[in-house]
Amino acid sequence: MASQPLGVLVMAYGTPKNLDEVEAYYTHIRHGHAPTPELLTELKGRYEAIGGVSPLNEMTQAQGDGLQQILNQDGGRPCKVYLGMKHTHPFIAETVAAMADDHVEEAVSLVLAPHYSEMSVGSYQSAALDAAKQTGSPALLPVLSWHLHPGFLAVLSQRVQEALLKFENPNDVMVIFSAHSLPERILEQSDPYPTQLHETGDAIAQRLGLNRHMFSWQSAGRTKEKWLGPDILTTLKDLAAKGQKQVLVCPAGFVSDHLEVLYDLDIEAKRLADQLGITFERTRSLNADPLFLAALADVVRQRERLGTNRGEV
Repeated sequence: MASQPLGVLVMAYGTPKNLDEVEAYYTHIRHGHAPTPELLTELKGRYEAIGGVSPLNEMTQAQGDGLQQILNQDGGRPCKVYLGMKHTHPFIAETVAAMADDHVEEAVSLVLAPHYSEMSVGSYQSAALDAAKQTGSPALLPVLSWHLHPGFLAVLSQRVQEALLKFENPNDVMVIFSAHSLPERILEQSDPYPTQLHETGDAIAQRLGLNRHMFSWQSAGRTKEKWLGPDILTTLKDLAAKGQKQVLVCPAGFVSDHLEVLYDLDIEAKRLADQLGITFERTRSLNADPLFLAALADVVRQRERLGTNRGEV
């Protein structure tokens, strides 16, 4: 296999390409159950508030293109990057089938999410493995998590450091590391997701010598079950009640600008912070930053070297 090009299956959430695709997209997220007219109107309103479309698909493509370029310039085995989406075309199974048609024999499968949960990264990897079993190829080398990769921590630390300079008194800023909430039942399964998220935030705080930092959740789903908290909006209210006047949010669980960043933080959380008298800033998203993509390329090469030994990078 080593003589053949290495495939790299990059997986992401996906987003509708326009407002007409929102209903089908939302229905897919809801496992085939169409949203109520009220929920659909609300979601469309959020997309309209950020310009009508999320940049996620475009940014994921840029990340994949940049990653392929770096991998094919590092002197290692030639690579071809393929993109597979969870909720929009090309779906993960479609992309794995395309890889098989291209006679890709071996591929690293990487989710554009640094922290592992069975419900998130685990579901992507399972979809890819199931598809590969159906097609008979490629042999997949799954990356489970990369939340403490030095390159990832370095670029996030840079983002925090530059954002702190926007404040009048950087030493008084509360830095909040955030990530997408998941149903609270993952705690009963000893899921590593919350622990890994705290490890990322703590590692950055230690690198930068932050005076104050904490963790909060965001973007919980609209379901009847309880989701991990406290939510970022609740956290802002609690901080305001304690007299906190400056807040910097670092959405460490996300690697791209998309709805949960551009609306949930930049619009919704910022609006509440303004009402509470809090100066609010957010770190820039990683997007297609060459330093971030170099870190991802190293993650891919590390997993390639591990071979069939399944494990964390």
